[in-house]
Amino acid sequence: MSILPPIPFPGPAPTVGPTQVAFHRTELSAILALYGQMVAAGEWRDYGISHLRDVAVFAVFRRTAETPLYRIEKRPALRSRQGQYAVIGAEGQVLRRGHDLGQVLRVIAPKPKLVE
Repeated sequence: MSILPPIPFPGPAPTVGPTQVAFHRTELSAILALYGQMVAAGEWRDYGISHLRDVAVFAVFRRTAETPLYRIEKRPALRSRQGQYAVIGAEGQVLRRGHDLGQVLRVIAPKPKLVE
């Protein structure tokens, strides 16, 4: 009895790379630090994370049953062009896009208050 070698599949080669985009631990740490500040201030109450094939999304909600107040997206395909990080508002407008997550998150960070 002879063992035949596997027959290659006649078609396009399978793609090599990640099957989904995810936030790295350091990226998630920066996002959750901001989330914690805003929860303590009473602004945000819930969040959701989605890891898709071309984008990872961290959605922030004021209330659970509503649409997201902000979406923080990571799109590695835009890394060499506009930047892979973006903050998108509730209406779908891009509030800020860039290469550095810390700078992008500053658009929704709480502003310092003057204490008299």
